[in-house]
Amino acid sequence: MLNTDDYQYSLPIRVRDYETDSQGIVNNANYLHYLEITRHDFCEQAGTSFRAMQEHGLDPVVRKIEIEYLSSLTMGDTMISCLRMRRAGARFIFTQDIYHAVTHTPVVRATVTIVCLENGQLSRGDRLADAFAAYL
Repeated sequence: MLNTDDYQYSLPIRVRDYETDSQGIVNNANYLHYLEITRHDFCEQAGTSFRAMQEHGLDPVVRKIEIEYLSSLTMGDTMISCLRMRRAGARFIFTQDIYHAVTHTPVVRATVTIVCLENGQLSRGDRLADAFAAYL
């Protein structure tokens, strides 16, 4: 069940009609968008943005996503998209879970691995770690 204290960030998101298939169920690919929206909003809440990072030569890029679909959302539902992050060497690991906002039923569990490019070259991500020091 949902306990937002287990996470560093949570974001409510409402399902829009164009994100569903003909049965009114959210298309599986849209969950990847929800996870990315949550990471982007988390960055802004942490005091940076992808644009600001890019202007400083930092490009966090997805290396791997593992996702488990547990239940479905439908048109008009609201979800709570949650994340916590940690560092493992040069990788930044985001544990991201999505819950139905009303029932708190788990919808998606995902692990997103990010690596950092600095000026186009793979790096250890130390500058990126500095930007997120409060969360690591």
